[in-house]
Amino acid sequence: MNYEFWFAVGSQFLYGPEVLETVETRAREMAAELSGLLPYPLIYKVTAKTNKEITDIVKEANYRSECAGIVTWCHTFSPSKMWINGLASLQKPWCHLATQYNREIPNDEIDMDFMNLNQAAHGDREHGFIGARLRKPRKVIAGYWQDEKVHKRLTDWMRAAVGVAVPREMKVMRFGDNMREVAVTEGDKVEAQRKLGWQVNTWAVGDLVKEMSAVTEEEVDVLYNEYLAQYDVNTDNTAAIRYQAREEIAMKKMLDREGCKAFTNTFQDLYGMEQLPGLATQHLTAQGYGYGGEGDWKVSAMTAILKAMGDGGTGASGFMEDYTYHLAEGQEYSLGAHMLEVCPSLASDKPRIETHHLGIGMNEKDPARLVFEGKAGKAIVVSLIDMGGRLRLIVQDIVAVKPIMPMPNLPVARVMWRAMPDLTTGVECWITAGGAHHTVLSYDVTAEQMRDWARMMDIEFVHITKDSTPEKLEEDLLVKDLVWKFK
Repeated sequence: MNYEFWFAVGSQFLYGPEVLETVETRAREMAAELSGLLPYPLIYKVTAKTNKEITDIVKEANYRSECAGIVTWCHTFSPSKMWINGLASLQKPWCHLATQYNREIPNDEIDMDFMNLNQAAHGDREHGFIGARLRKPRKVIAGYWQDEKVHKRLTDWMRAAVGVAVPREMKVMRFGDNMREVAVTEGDKVEAQRKLGWQVNTWAVGDLVKEMSAVTEEEVDVLYNEYLAQYDVNTDNTAAIRYQAREEIAMKKMLDREGCKAFTNTFQDLYGMEQLPGLATQHLTAQGYGYGGEGDWKVSAMTAILKAMGDGGTGASGFMEDYTYHLAEGQEYSLGAHMLEVCPSLASDKPRIETHHLGIGMNEKDPARLVFEGKAGKAIVVSLIDMGGRLRLIVQDIVAVKPIMPMPNLPVARVMWRAMPDLTTGVECWITAGGAHHTVLSYDVTAEQMRDWARMMDIEFVHITKDSTPEKLEEDLLVKDLVWKFK
């Protein structure tokens, strides 16, 4: 989908036709210039002067799937009652850009004509009131429209809004069920579809095996050569690599045929398969497909969403699991990994293909997988959990580091990080909030974007930062429980 955003500018008839012409000319100029600086086009749509104009543009935006959100600005004073019907029916993300056409007050030129034309400070406050009065979720960005920091905030908001557009038609393909007796990978799929738009359904592993048997050797040759071009090979077991290629081709055919952008599987259900998909899953996620291990459909969908929010729709985000801690005083780190399926978009260097025994599950043969170390830098980990009656999105700030030891006998992709505010406090906060062991780790998406996304989706947001404490978090969660109980 080629997404775009619509620009609606508020005014009124009081100022006369010349002022309205100037407002439209400037609005078109601003939209055109911003479109060249933002990741998605900003399309000028209307200088709104009536209830009907606003309502009509909102109706069209709601209907048009390519429209991922609306940006509004009041160049002049735009009486807010005429915005009520339109905003009340708005179903797309909304950003209120509080700016003005001119950067500075022109000391020698300013007169009442200038004031009447350039009174965004007046108009945006009226516009802001009706947003607050209607209790509509919105992003308010204030600043001069030509400033880079405004462009950055608009960019981040647009990517969050795309993260709302993508899941409205999200389909998750589950190969089998989730891992037996695990609680956090369960959840209310009906509520998820009602609230988030996700369609989560199961396909039998036998369906995948049947699809694999129809894959030709020529198809496998093409993908095998693609693997060789993209990754270093550190194994002589070409049969295992070719088997992973067969698995990937079959899964991709099924995903694309059913319109699914995310999938899950589990090592407990591999009937008819020789290997748990490892390299196959990693290569698919590098293309933007979401994945969750052990049937974790919530993480699978969230992985696809964060990837779509990243640069080019395949950003540096991937399925992750907290495995073990390094608790040496002054060197406290989490080691994140998974058996086989961590996305190579997280890699610091060129991944290498290896085959090793996997001592868990129903694997008949050693699975091929990509092995690498994760990048250093600021990142977040994200967990969406079902609280029964509502969803909670938990985001923790982290700083990823180059692993402090080589771990030569650990043949998996891994990332090492320092959780905020520190490892033990961060773990206490995470557990107190109910965060899962499966997460999405992202270098591209920020906590502010995830806050925007949660606001747009109308779900609870919990943020663990450098300033968090378990005591303060407990108080915040208690307040959130009360608020969301009556929301």
